[in-house]
Amino acid sequence: MSISSSDRPPEDLTARARIRDAALAEFAEKGFKGATMKAVADAAGVSIGLVQHHFGSKDGLREACDKHVRDVVLGAAGEVQDGADVSPEFLRGMYEASGLSVRYLARALVEGSPVAAALFDEGAEAAERFFAETWPEEFSPGEAKVRERAAVMAAMHLGTIVLHEHLSRRLGIDVLQGANSSLIGTALADVYAHMGRWIAAEQGDRLRQAVTDFHLKEHPDA
Repeated sequence: MSISSSDRPPEDLTARARIRDAALAEFAEKGFKGATMKAVADAAGVSIGLVQHHFGSKDGLREACDKHVRDVVLGAAGEVQDGADVSPEFLRGMYEASGLSVRYLARALVEGSPVAAALFDEGAEAAERFFAETWPEEFSPGEAKVRERAAVMAAMHLGTIVLHEHLSRRLGIDVLQGANSSLIGTALADVYAHMGRWIAAEQGDRLRQAVTDFHLKEHPDA
């Protein structure tokens, strides 16, 4: 996998940053077990000794990658939540900044890692706040119903990243490549809009009621 410098600011061109980017790409492509210090060093154009000097071990490399990915992904999400001007230019910068990190995250979500768990929890907690603040009469903070809906929502969104190879195969493009990175978000927004209308119509409402009735029958104390 080629290494992109889009995950770091222009001034961050140190050997440590090059090694970190090489490790992000190596872990994303081969997973933690398949990645090697030598491959990271070769991709970064440095010696294994320099990799060890900066990070100590492969575990140290993963810790640095985890921290970087958490900062990049949560930083972008935080700007949206804080009311940033969500213009096409803003979104372009966000997608370009997180490209390599998202590929790393896709692998981490499958393998399981501290950063994957943290980002899933952060996403679920953000969804809980969204439900509670948008529809307070239906979703009280801390209620089991809110926690369940929010966790499913987080899984739905992160699932598109985990399954990016299948999406790419089906669509004939690399959906995580910079030029295509907005496709998933656009599709999700359109799916939400249309499914919202469908579920509110007669057929969708009957399905929703049937699922709700089944759940209450199986879990009468819910």
